[in-house]
Amino acid sequence: MSLPPPKTLVIGTSGHIDHGKTALVRALTGIDTDRLAEEKKRGISIDLGFAHLNTPSAALSFIDVPGHERFVKNMLAGVGGIDAVLFVVAADASVQPQTCEHFEICRLLGIRDGVIALTKCDLAGESRQSQVISEIRHLARGSFLADAPIARVSAHTGAGLAELQAELEQLADRHASREHTAIPRLWIDRAFAKSGFGAVVTGTLLGGELETGQTVEIFPLRRNVRIRGLQTHGAAVERAAAGQRTAVNLAGVDHGELARGFMLTLPTSLEPVRLFDAALECAGSLGVTPADLPARRFSIHLHVGSAEAEGSMKVLSARESRAAGIEPPAQVFARISLSEPLLLVPGDRFIVRRPSPALTLAGGRILDAHPPLRWNREKTLARLSRLAAGTAADFVRQLIAESAHGRQLQNLSAVTGIPPSRMKEMLAVDRSLVFAEQEQRVVTNEWLVAKKEQVQAWLTAYHRDHPGQAGAPVGLLRQALFAGIEPSFADRVLKQTPGVRQTNDTVARETHSLSRTPAETAALERLEQAYREAGFQPPEISATLALAGVDAKRARDLLETLVKQKRLVRVSGDLLFHADVLEHLRKSLAAHRGKRFTVPEFKEWTSISRKFAIPLLEYLDRERVTRRESDARVVL
Repeated sequence: MSLPPPKTLVIGTSGHIDHGKTALVRALTGIDTDRLAEEKKRGISIDLGFAHLNTPSAALSFIDVPGHERFVKNMLAGVGGIDAVLFVVAADASVQPQTCEHFEICRLLGIRDGVIALTKCDLAGESRQSQVISEIRHLARGSFLADAPIARVSAHTGAGLAELQAELEQLADRHASREHTAIPRLWIDRAFAKSGFGAVVTGTLLGGELETGQTVEIFPLRRNVRIRGLQTHGAAVERAAAGQRTAVNLAGVDHGELARGFMLTLPTSLEPVRLFDAALECAGSLGVTPADLPARRFSIHLHVGSAEAEGSMKVLSARESRAAGIEPPAQVFARISLSEPLLLVPGDRFIVRRPSPALTLAGGRILDAHPPLRWNREKTLARLSRLAAGTAADFVRQLIAESAHGRQLQNLSAVTGIPPSRMKEMLAVDRSLVFAEQEQRVVTNEWLVAKKEQVQAWLTAYHRDHPGQAGAPVGLLRQALFAGIEPSFADRVLKQTPGVRQTNDTVARETHSLSRTPAETAALERLEQAYREAGFQPPEISATLALAGVDAKRARDLLETLVKQKRLVRVSGDLLFHADVLEHLRKSLAAHRGKRFTVPEFKEWTSISRKFAIPLLEYLDRERVTRRESDARVVL
């Protein structure tokens, strides 16, 4: 098995119908990308076509897209996975409507490089070719194709093909590789069955790597399947890398269950998206400006990757400009809702089209794939402006700062598309963040400082309201200030909080000292004595509290103090026994280790009612003093 060339590039053809895109790809690669019988019959491309060319310096993959206006959605399914464009204009026809729309779609998708092919030069003289080149330069002015090389070619005679191939090789040489450390995602653009192999899907691997034997998830089926085999450029490989056109043979799924627009990725690595915020740029060369976008929410078709989804869009930033009579800025912000979930991440590019009459309106970049559901227009615009101008690290920091208790590492990865390993590297160099390795939780330094201050204030208030207690139950403090956070993380914060001490299950300010009035001291003694004398027939809680001789709230606090001091033991709920009574029972049972007894026998020994016997026996089971066997117990 030969290794692929070091440089890979996925190139999409672009241009008006009948300008020679398919013929040019066939002349370059020897592969006819028109697969369908109707395409061959009508002589036009209807669906996506695929070809490849291995040169000494690069592996070039071609996605040939249809040029007819009726098949724009098929064209969009192809250009979502390309790195660069082979922009095709026929010398005998010049710039046409779909030339402009394809150009605008490529620009809006953020494609940054390409080569222009002036085709059918055998049908046009020198002056005509020069005129068309001038018109192409006029269309591309100020864009990514403004200075692109123009190769004059003829697929019929072969003229200029060598020069075009050289330009494409240079294009591959200057193209930056896709991120290999990203979460692998492959938008499926074709699914079919291959005899002897089963289901096969193809697409451009947008990030990371895939390898034979790996388990992957197919979305939206939400099914895990195994990679049986991989191919790039028709050759079997053990591993496919980001940026490569990849064919994936899958075990565990039928090809009839798969469709264009599905995604192949790692299991549970990403959170499905039905709502996202984005930065938009309107299709200016098609005559669309921000002022043309409705102020109300309106229906759209969203094209991203190889998927098409229905949805609606609300432009967030044009209303104020309209009210002031000012032309809105070229870039606007929008919130988009989808009728069905997709696996999207910040940075993904997309196209928005009007359903009827069909028109490309704008292209955009996702800023937040899981935005806050509640939003204020002014605050949301300020937030999106920061996200649009910031880096991925800035976005991660903002997500953590906006969360009530920070974020789990896996959650951060799932909503940003940054794999956990790369996320850890980003966190390690950000001094404003604190990462707890054990709990995999990230918080900001500001959160940590504020939480410690909250702990101190909460304990101060608790001591004021419960002066007779040595401290507050740790569980109560966790519930009040650390709900939803791992207990171990909360305890670590408590230990780091100045002026706070934690003893077993009690936490207190270091300056707090037990303060009881003579009446409370006497009440404490009465409560303990009542339980000691009651033995195996503890009093009702209401009667006990009334016996204390202080108000019910204070009496309840005193009772909890006895539990914390382990002078009373809570068997269940408000059922308490004196510790001496239970210790006597434990010693009595220990003298009969291995003895088997029933509930009636236990009631007879202890002169206890069934109301107390069952909870007490369950307590002894939990303490491993006894073990239940059917309807009996055995002394351990």
